[in-house]
Amino acid sequence: MSENISSNNEKLNSDQQQQLLFMMLIQQHEQIAMMGMGKIKNPSTDEIDRDLKSAKFAIDTLVMLEKFTKGNLPKEMSAFLQQTLTNLRLNYADEKKKESSGQDEPKKD
Repeated sequence: MSENISSNNEKLNSDQQQQLLFMMLIQQHEQIAMMGMGKIKNPSTDEIDRDLKSAKFAIDTLVMLEKFTKGNLPKEMSAFLQQTLTNLRLNYADEKKKESSGQDEPKKD
């Protein structure tokens, strides 16, 4: 990557670039999981598409990232990943509970 990723035209150093990319990766998987749980609309279809298997896959991918980066992340990055995982796990557990009780219809806006 020859050019710095810029935010508000500021030049970022290499570590900042890597941290930004890592956070974006976490956020992408968070969005995939939230879409799979029917919590947010799929931007491609502008509809709620509930697929708990894809949500679980996205969460499991973040769990793998947490495992393989343990001890190698700055404290803030580790906390961001852990907070994201906690939020996703709680939402996933809620959706699984709804599914098992027959209340798995997503809310329509």
